[in-house]
Amino acid sequence: MTTDYPDMQAETVENFTPQKVTLTVNQKPVELEVLPWVSLLDGLRDYAGLTGTKKGCDHGQCGACTVLCDGERILSCLTLAVMNDGSEITTIEGIAQEGELHPLQKAFIEHDAFQCGYCTPGQICSAIGMLNEGKAKSREEVKELMSGNLCRCGANTNIIDAIMEVKNQLAHE
Repeated sequence: MTTDYPDMQAETVENFTPQKVTLTVNQKPVELEVLPWVSLLDGLRDYAGLTGTKKGCDHGQCGACTVLCDGERILSCLTLAVMNDGSEITTIEGIAQEGELHPLQKAFIEHDAFQCGYCTPGQICSAIGMLNEGKAKSREEVKELMSGNLCRCGANTNIIDAIMEVKNQLAHE
């Protein structure tokens, strides 16, 4: 048996039994069978085929892998799939509803809040989670609460503009 973990002997890997993980992903039941050390990120991408969530640093420092777990934003590279058994996960593929873009997706387009687009899925999921938290009262607080999501292309100002537009829309509802 070959393994993606070169420091582990094949015999050691064979001693582990894949674990069944049942999730609700983007409002649909998903059952994964993963080894105990498979991250939620790898489970979503490699086992469920949902590649919208990006693997950036794989160390929880860039935010590209951000998804919503039970409505809260998490770094999917830092959590094991088995730890989320029974959870409701929302990835970027589940943000639009019935063919209608989420207001934040529309605002990202209107404000040109992406260049290469690699960080965009994590940025949008993180922003939705942050807005749901209701902690950000000002532009500076939004910037601080979004600081875990990096944009290497320099679209940060446009990203914050897009989030502020949606935040202001929500405040008037």
